[in-house]
Amino acid sequence: MASKINIIKLSVGTESIESLTEWQSERRAQLGRDHSLHVTRMWPRREAEVFNGGSMYWVIKGFMQARQKIIGFEEVIGEDGIRRCGIMLAPELIRTTVVKRRPFQGWRYLTDEDAPNDLPVGRATDDKLPKELEIALADLGLL
Repeated sequence: MASKINIIKLSVGTESIESLTEWQSERRAQLGRDHSLHVTRMWPRREAEVFNGGSMYWVIKGFMQARQKIIGFEEVIGEDGIRRCGIMLAPELIRTTVVKRRPFQGWRYLTDEDAPNDLPVGRATDDKLPKELEIALADLGLL
C-alpha cells in the first residue's frame, strides 16, 4: 500500500477561508459539479500517495489555514490544447491551526508530520482573534 502525502498550494487573491469557500461554491454551481476542481499545469508524480488520503492545504494571506480532501484527478485540456491536471477536492474546507508560510510558486508536497493539525470542530466557530494577534501568535508558534 502506498504511503500518504499532501499538497500545499497558495490561494492567490483569497482574503479568508470564507471567501475561498464562497468562490469554490460559486464555481461548483457554474460547472454543475458536486466537488471543487483546482486545475494546475503539472500532474503529481506521486499521484498514488496523494490519492491515498491526501489533502490540499491552502495558504491564505501567508498562513496555512485550511485543507480539503483530495478525492481524485482528471485530465483537463485547456483552450490552448495543453493537457493539465484537475485536482478534484471535497467541497468541505477543514480549518487547521494557523502556520506561517513563505510564498512559493506552484504547489509542493507536504508530509503529515509537517502538516498543521485540524482545529477541533467547535473551534471553527469560536470568536475570531484579531488578525494582528493571530499573526503574532503564529509567528511565536503558539497558534
